[in-house]
Amino acid sequence: MPSTPQPKLISGNANMPLAKAIARRMSMHRGVDVGLCDARIERFNDQEIFVEVYENVRGEDMFIIQPTSNPANDNLMELLIMADALRRSSAKRITAVIPYFGYARQDRRSKARTPISAKLVANMIVEAGIERVLTMDLHAAQIQGFFDIPVDNLYASPIFALDIMTQFKGTMDDVMIVSPDVGGVARARELAKRIEAPLSIVDKRREKAGEVADMTVIGDVTDKICIIVDDMCDTAGTMCKAAQLLIDSGAREVHAYTTHGVMSGPAVERITNSVMKSMVITDTIQPTEAVKATPNIRIIPTAPVFAQAILNIWNGTSVSSLFETPTLEPVYEGQFAG
Repeated sequence: MPSTPQPKLISGNANMPLAKAIARRMSMHRGVDVGLCDARIERFNDQEIFVEVYENVRGEDMFIIQPTSNPANDNLMELLIMADALRRSSAKRITAVIPYFGYARQDRRSKARTPISAKLVANMIVEAGIERVLTMDLHAAQIQGFFDIPVDNLYASPIFALDIMTQFKGTMDDVMIVSPDVGGVARARELAKRIEAPLSIVDKRREKAGEVADMTVIGDVTDKICIIVDDMCDTAGTMCKAAQLLIDSGAREVHAYTTHGVMSGPAVERITNSVMKSMVITDTIQPTEAVKATPNIRIIPTAPVFAQAILNIWNGTSVSSLFETPTLEPVYEGQFAG
């Protein structure tokens, strides 16, 4: 058993509602109040970040909850500075809970004279004194190898599988999982296998970053309920074009499940006006008021799975058990019953 009586949580400003929800869930599991550490994170007039932790953390097992979403640089620096403050305060172990790992799209050199920013960020996290990372649906699985510390990469697919089997109960024979590009085939195939559904692929060709030149559907989607699966939705351009292409190819209706709702620029407007009947995102990134007000966007909580993963890390028990759909059913306590 750990020498500390319970894990301690601290949160930056990136997604405070998720951090509070994780603390509440852990309080339910532990039967004792698990709150967020009392701290202040402020900025000087020139926007330098200052962190002060008001509680004693000496010898404690600390978990920093901080996605590195927009503004990515500010949130990343908050994470690093909080880690440094805890390390200098003699915390026993520091785990970074990064629900959304920013800079993950820059995981290789796609052209000459470009950076591998994901590796640079990994180095910064390790140098700050963080000893473990807990995240969800990394954009590229090989990013785990960029770290010289353990990385637990949770998956949203078992949660999505539970939701799909609830939402489309009675019509599961007509459901088809669709990958929006060739790079996401492994993710889509894994979800399709969980719910025993066929798989289709939208092959896209880009002229430059953020712009799609041509798209083709691989597979017969005629009269199918198509569910597009992706790890993130940024400007939603590709997602909406893929949905329209599927409808034009004979699909009965189109839905989307995406882990990280980045929702930049015109994303909300595009989704509202698209042919998609619904888009499901998680709360790894704090949704804006515009996102929450969009009628065809639904948000699934991740606090239950993150709370359980934190407890498993603290207890020294298996995190990979949370990769299985049956394991998550009791964790979500009947949310997907029916």
